[in-house]
Amino acid sequence: MMEIILDRQVKASTTIASQLPVASCYDVICEDTIADAILDRLIHGSYRIRLKGESLRKKK
Repeated sequence: MMEIILDRQVKASTTIASQLPVASCYDVICEDTIADAILDRLIHGSYRIRLKGESLRKKK
């Protein structure tokens, strides 16, 4: 993941979609130093869109 982010950081845009909040990334990426490095590169200069409401996939 880190290599992909570093390669694309200057050259191109990167879109990441997740159901996890940013604070949960530390739980998913077990190494705090690596999680910090990835989040610093992703969040700096990024646009975050949070969706609210119920899931459209929810069965009726």
